[in-house]
Amino acid sequence: MKKNRVDIITMGCSKNLVDSEHLMRQLQECGYEVVHDSEEPCGEIAVINTCGFIGDAKQESINMILEFCQRKEQGDLNRLYVMGCLSERYLNELSEEITQVDKFYGKFNWTELVNDLKHEYREDIAQERVLTTPGHYAYLKISEGCNRRCAYCAIPIITGAHKSRPIEEILDEVRYLVSQGVKEFQIIAQELTFYGVDIYKKQSIAELVGKISDIEGVEWIRLHYAYPSNFPYDLLRVMRERKNVCKYLDIALQHVSTKILKKMLRHVTKEDTYALVERMRNEVPGICLRTTMMVGFPGETDKEFEELVEFVKWAKFDRMGAFAYCEEDGTYAAENYRDSISKKKKQERLDRLMEIQQRISTKLNEARVGKAYRSIIDRVEGDYYIGRTEFDSPEVDMEVLVPVKNGKLEIGRFYNVRITDATEFDLMGVVEE
Repeated sequence: MKKNRVDIITMGCSKNLVDSEHLMRQLQECGYEVVHDSEEPCGEIAVINTCGFIGDAKQESINMILEFCQRKEQGDLNRLYVMGCLSERYLNELSEEITQVDKFYGKFNWTELVNDLKHEYREDIAQERVLTTPGHYAYLKISEGCNRRCAYCAIPIITGAHKSRPIEEILDEVRYLVSQGVKEFQIIAQELTFYGVDIYKKQSIAELVGKISDIEGVEWIRLHYAYPSNFPYDLLRVMRERKNVCKYLDIALQHVSTKILKKMLRHVTKEDTYALVERMRNEVPGICLRTTMMVGFPGETDKEFEELVEFVKWAKFDRMGAFAYCEEDGTYAAENYRDSISKKKKQERLDRLMEIQQRISTKLNEARVGKAYRSIIDRVEGDYYIGRTEFDSPEVDMEVLVPVKNGKLEIGRFYNVRITDATEFDLMGVVEE
């Protein structure tokens, strides 16, 4: 056990990761050695930042807590703290059942942890972070919470109403990160298209993105987690006109059947959804669309599922994930609908949908062969440099593999890469002089 070391373990999404990075900076300022997601944690203090979104993620977080409880019982750990979404949602239950944890914090009061360690939280460095990502890119969280209240989603129960960060505060953080060498920003929020409504009384995401793109040193801006209802179309103009705003949008559509969308409380129709995708592609030629679909929502018959299949075939999304509906405690769906579709049927639908998407992805990738794309190099693994194009977000999208034998490349630098081969999941390429 190493004195004065804190091990921080982050579960769940990139929004949690940003919180961990801010906490790490505070603890670093307090004089601690701070290590993130170590394969061999050995600090006297551990902090687990939990996820509480869906069943599997919740169980994974609980297992991690119990693993560190065992370390504490064995004398390999002095203090154990838990924060994040799971802790926010089940604070009382967890405190009663897992007594080895010294203190549970919610999603937003983790700053108290610094004080509980007998140090002072430093407001003057509140925008600073210790990056856990490669130094050339960072996640930028612009808001917390969500006002949409979709029938299946527990996020608003955990995080509360949408709360935007002020534009100037965000820009200060961007300037700080640029000064630290960050070139690429993944803008994240539970629902970024709602940004600004609470403090500026209007959707302000286009204005924010425009101002971020004006900052010298910002090379790429990529947008995650948009919502289809009342989409702010001025965002497409910014994406089209600004060279450093990637032609990429992550927008979870969930379904296309009007009947299912109504039951999901999504406030859009089938016609709206088709029109939205078409308009995005018309206004931003070459835009890469990432989406997520859900199968097996209560009331989804074969008819509604076939509507979804036809839509996916028509839309030909560049990136698409899908998952089977899972009932979440406290949600509108859990309290008002019966989860009557069998696990087997859900899995069959999920498999079929993803098989269709795999064929689409393969064809789209093959169409990139022979073309050149500006790409950033993230790391080197074995015989390849691993990079990404503007159409690929870290961790979730494709990568570009460039053979090491073709010449030495610099991590975090942009190169023009010509694609020589493609698979369903990755691209192969060579750097052009």
